[in-house]
Parts: sequence; structure tokens; C-alpha cells
Amino acid sequence: MRRESSESPQKRIVNTKYRIIFIGICVILMTSAIYIIGESLQQEQQGAELKAPATGDIPSIPVEAGVFRRSEQALTYANAPENNKNPRTLDTFYDLRAYPGAPPVIPHELINEQSYGGKSCLPCHENGGYVPRFNAYAPVTPHPEMINCRQCHVAVKTKDTFKESNWVTIIPPPINQEAMTGSPPPIPHGLQMRENCLACHAGPAAPTEIRTSHPERINCRQCHALNDKPTTAWTRNTSY
Repeated sequence: MRRESSESPQKRIVNTKYRIIFIGICVILMTSAIYIIGESLQQEQQGAELKAPATGDIPSIPVEAGVFRRSEQALTYANAPENNKNPRTLDTFYDLRAYPGAPPVIPHELINEQSYGGKSCLPCHENGGYVPRFNAYAPVTPHPEMINCRQCHVAVKTKDTFKESNWVTIIPPPINQEAMTGSPPPIPHGLQMRENCLACHAGPAAPTEIRTSHPERINCRQCHALNDKPTTAWTRNTSY
């Protein structure tokens, strides 16, 4: 004798709907899981893709960013010829400056008195290179984005002074101040507008004494620490 269910027809309909909804949810979840697993397996089989970092409103440290500004020219500098014919030295480097860190004067005649920046200066000084007109390699500017060059750099018109004074220039910071033999030397100058290391320290226009032997190692400040403050000899305190 079969036992009849005590559920009413209306309740059985409601329970059937719930079961259908539950089964539908399970099917959706299983389908989503299969899709996610399939996409993951497919991406694992693809090669890695290196994308350039996004540029925009991402904050950055200007001093650190400037170190890499000429990194694309690193191998060019490494393969550049030695400037044995007309080398630059630190003496000639500082002769063009009123004091260490000052903007250098323009030691040659101007192409046009009214021209500046991208019109006359940057064709030679943005990337450097040999200039037959002056029989010399053009020094590279560390800040080519500042195109109003003659706001700071003035042409030499005379060797005479406007008025006699007792001005004495500052002694240049010493170089090769390594902590021990073979250690990387510290940076003896400030970095404002001079963050671009390779502009001054690489290539045939770089002064011989400070020309780097490894321009391909572009992360200069990984080894060379900033030390632009005057230091005194350390002595041990023996009063105690």
C-alpha cells in the first residue's frame, strides 16, 4: 500500500521552484569556475609581456628619474672613441664657470645673437657629437628641456671685468674620495639640474678625470652616494 505525501500541491510547486533555482545557481557557478580555470591555463601558456610603465599623474622622484634620462645612449657612450686629439679636462671645465656649480659661459661665437635653445644650442648640445666648425666634441647638457639656454649661459664678449673686485672663486670639490681602494667614489656636488649623470660623465666630451669607464651601468646612484657637504677629519673622543 503506497503512502501518499502529506504536502499540498501548492507547497510541492514552491519546493520544485526552489530546487530549480538552486540547480541553476550551481550550473552558473560551475560554468564560471570552468571559464576562470580555462583562462588561467591559457594565460600560463602565453609568453611574458613587458609593458612600459604608465606615464601621467604617477608620482616620481625627479632626482632619481634624471639618472636614467640618457640611458638609451649608454651603449653609444660605451663604444664612443677616446678624445685624444682635443680632450677636455677639469681645468678647462672650471675655467668656464665663475664658481663650481655655476652655469658655464659660451666660449665660442654665436650663430645668431637672437637665437637660443632648440634653434641653435640644442642641435649640438642635446646629444653631443663632433662639431667640425669648432674642432671639438660638444658637451651634452643635463637639462635639455630648459630651452631658454641664454637665460643662464652668456657669451664671452671680453676678458675684462666690468668693475674690479676682490672676488675669489670657490675651490672645486675634490674627486676620487673613495672610502677605500676600489670603492665607488661619492658624488661631490649637488644634483639640482645635474641629475643626468651620463651627460657630464660619459662620451668623448666628458672631462678626462671624471669620465666613467662603464656608462652601460645606468643606475649610477646605486653605487655612487651623494656627499656634497664639506667634511672634516674624524677624531676619537678620549675625554671619557
